[in-house]
Parts: sequence; C-alpha cells; structure tokens
Amino acid sequence: MSIVYLNGDWIDASEARISVEDRGFLLSDGVYEVTPAYRGRFFLFDRHLERLRSGLATLRIEMELDGLAEIHDRLLADNELADDEVSYVYLQVTRGVAPRTHAFPKMPVPPTVYAFARPYRRPDRTVWEQGFEAVTVPDRRWARVDVKTIALLPNVLAQQAAVDAGVSDAILVRDGIALEGAHNNFFAVFGRTVVTHPRSNVILPGITREYVIRMARELGFEVDERPIQVEELARANEAFFTGTTTEVRPTVRIDGRPVGSGAVGPVARRLFDAFLERVERHAAGE
Repeated sequence: MSIVYLNGDWIDASEARISVEDRGFLLSDGVYEVTPAYRGRFFLFDRHLERLRSGLATLRIEMELDGLAEIHDRLLADNELADDEVSYVYLQVTRGVAPRTHAFPKMPVPPTVYAFARPYRRPDRTVWEQGFEAVTVPDRRWARVDVKTIALLPNVLAQQAAVDAGVSDAILVRDGIALEGAHNNFFAVFGRTVVTHPRSNVILPGITREYVIRMARELGFEVDERPIQVEELARANEAFFTGTTTEVRPTVRIDGRPVGSGAVGPVARRLFDAFLERVERHAAGE
C-alpha cells in the first residue's frame, strides 16, 4: 500500500486517476521536484521549493505553495518513512485539464498536483569504494534545461544508453562540452581543483550541486565553474556526479577508459564523507 497526494486527496496509489485531457499527459506541460529526507527531516527544502517556484513562474503555471511542507511531512508519515535513513518525496505540477492546444488555455484552470514518497537505498559503501562507470552521449535536450520540466524523453534515452552499455551514468555532451548527467550534475577534478559547468540554460541548477560546491570551498578545494571539454577528461584525476538520489557518486571509468588511476580518488571520498557527516547532523536536528 502506498499513499499518494493528488489534488487535495490522500489515496492509495492504485486508486489515483488523472484526466486524459491533463496537459501533463498530453503535452508534458509541467514541472517536478524531488526532495530528500534524512530520518524524516527534509534536506535543503527551501532551495528545492525555490527551484519549483522558479519553474512554475517560467511556465506561467499559477499555484499556491503554502502547505507543501505539510504535504511532504504527511507523505512520509502515512507511508511509514519518517524513520528511514533516507527517503524522498516526488512532487509534480502540471498546468491541469484543458483542451489540447499548443497555446495556454484561454481561461485559467486548476493545476494538477501529485506527490508520492519512496525510500532510497544508497549503494553499500563497499560498492561505492569500487567506483562507477559512465558513457558519453549526445545531448538532445531543449534549450531550457535549467527548468525542471517533466519533458524528460532525451534524458530517458541517454540513461538507457548507459543501461545498454552496462554502466551507471551518462554524460551529456554538446558541442564538445561535457555538461552533466542524464539525471544528475557532473564534476571533474584536476589536481585539487573541482570543475563543473557553470549555471546556465544548458544545465539543471542542481540543489546538491550547489551544496557540494559550497562544501568543497569550505573544505579548502579550489572550485572552477567553467565548461569541461570532453578531451580534458583524459587527464582528469577524478570525476563524480551529484544529485538528490546520487548524493556524491565517483566515476572511475568513462567510455571504457580509466579516470586518473581508475580508482576512487581522495577528493570525491572527502566530499562524500563530509556530505554524509552533514546530513547525519541534519537528521539529528543539529
């Protein structure tokens, strides 16, 4: 049994229904957000809420955000996840039910608001210490990647390319630049400098990305937000991905070639350990 939230109702997931004329179903006309919780305490909730607010404003979807914190908390409680080490809430907002046209409805309609909670099981540390692999794939997404929309087919195809290759992640490449992952942000390490693509319309402004950048600086690493040429990856000492359900994940091989020594490096390990320490303190209410 899984309790979900749909337009003000709390129901079992098997009973949830939306109209076939919902613009999210017909046109991918909507945004979403995924917020992690550590032992029932949501992490960086305000930043996730701000990104949702920005996406709604860009798509001109009107929605009252008051009460979202209570919805998130109740989803954890009703699904008995409040004590789980890590869980998350997925929230999706579409423009709502209206006749299918490429323009917005002439008269405003209520948005469709759907949310569910799930447990998250991070990889065993032994598996993490072995590192993960990635492949590069062409970036086929639209020009407003900074908006977290539900139109994710290019991301799905990219991640499927990784699955087909038997690896964990895909690195999206456009004009020779390694931008980010199919569902996470990408970093490379050169010496003690942590490098990631700068915020722009071609990457998602990841909340975990933002946090890891700040954390890296606090730990004494240099951080350079600049484009990463694919050719540079051959001389990178380390590489890793960040994201809500990725946390900090080290990449030891890209396109079958080792990154640096081919083992998890000290920078990724230091950042992950610091991340775990901080979310543990957050879970403890510190």
